[in-house]
Amino acid sequence: MRPPYIISMPDLFSGTADPASQGYRPLPDRLRPQTLAEITGQDHLTAEGGALHRMISNGRLSSLILWGPPGCGKTTLARILNVHAPDFHFEQISAIFSGVQDLRKIFETAKIRKGKGHGTLLFVDEIHRFNKSQQDAFLPVVEDGTIILIGATTENPSFELNAALLSRCQVLVLKRLDDTALEELLKRAETDAGRSLPLDEQARATLKAIADGDGRYALSMAEQVLGQPETLDTDALLKIVQRRSPLYDKADDAHFNLISALHKSVRGSDADASLYWFCRMLAGGEHPEYIARRMVRMATEDIGLADPQALPLCLAAWETYERLGSPEGELALAEALVYLATAPKSNAVYTAFGAAKRSARETGSLMPPKHILNAPTKLMKQEGYGKGYAYDHDTADAFSGQDYFPDNMERVRFYDPPERGFEREIKKRLDYWDKLRGGR
Repeated sequence: MRPPYIISMPDLFSGTADPASQGYRPLPDRLRPQTLAEITGQDHLTAEGGALHRMISNGRLSSLILWGPPGCGKTTLARILNVHAPDFHFEQISAIFSGVQDLRKIFETAKIRKGKGHGTLLFVDEIHRFNKSQQDAFLPVVEDGTIILIGATTENPSFELNAALLSRCQVLVLKRLDDTALEELLKRAETDAGRSLPLDEQARATLKAIADGDGRYALSMAEQVLGQPETLDTDALLKIVQRRSPLYDKADDAHFNLISALHKSVRGSDADASLYWFCRMLAGGEHPEYIARRMVRMATEDIGLADPQALPLCLAAWETYERLGSPEGELALAEALVYLATAPKSNAVYTAFGAAKRSARETGSLMPPKHILNAPTKLMKQEGYGKGYAYDHDTADAFSGQDYFPDNMERVRFYDPPERGFEREIKKRLDYWDKLRGGR
């Protein structure tokens, strides 16, 4: 017997209310899995040995945070856990529509229920929408077992949830549905309809590509397509289904993940991957000037003096974009990006700068050696300021070999260029001056 399922007001707004009492049921809801075995694309959790399979097999539920992209099965998994917890009362809310007062009512009722020997399984959709103080409200009731919390989030819990709450929950990571999982869903849709999707091979592949790993979205599009009388090619498909915007929010993980992928592709000298991630960011709505700023960073951090032209080229591309705007100016950024990816790489200056900063902090207020200080007054001359200074231009090779570090500090080699690109020439100069310095 299925335990009571409380439908709260947020369910009605979010479309998660039990549709059995409402006539029409959308295809994604009709095909919603009822058991772990029916879940597709999450075998690492649901197959034998997976975390959820073990939890259900052992009959011991614990508080969970389900982290994954839209349409990967977070809500479905919560409902399946409810089926396997007959002694627990199930409640579902959305953090978008709920506040502290709603939580207090749920917690108070859960405490009464606990006193009678019954538990409460609370599913909170979009739990990251609760602010930090609202999240704190969960701590005592999760800690003492008043509720078993199942939180669902599309955002990285490490950034969006309190550390104290995370420490009381197990985080399970759900994957975006791959092509195989989406194909399985489309086959289920065909079985439910009793007919094949009226799509040619390329259009079927396009439908899965547009779904972008979202099973719910794939089934919604399939429902639209099933009503078509004739077989559709890709062009015809795109006329009747809405193209899905890429999952990208400039304030969330996708923003940082994609710029990280772009930066590392440039560092790895992969021009093609660099262009791909550049275009992914543009398609997601990223402002090209943000990418331009990061490209300047790449030029200084990963190329440096191995190719001194990388930095001015990036600045010129940025200025070109500012003058032309989109889309024309984006080509200048693309050219600079390819230049960066194909340029010789060196982080020698970046590393040297970091080492020099650490040394400067550690050595405190050491004075420069007196021989390189100016002596504008008689007293300073008497103190030895400027005494013994050799004017480099008056020496052989315009190199005096003097020590410019503080008197009480040994000479340190911060900058050690590799023999790549232009830094090969710089290394020759440094080695030459080291040789002269050792002979003087």
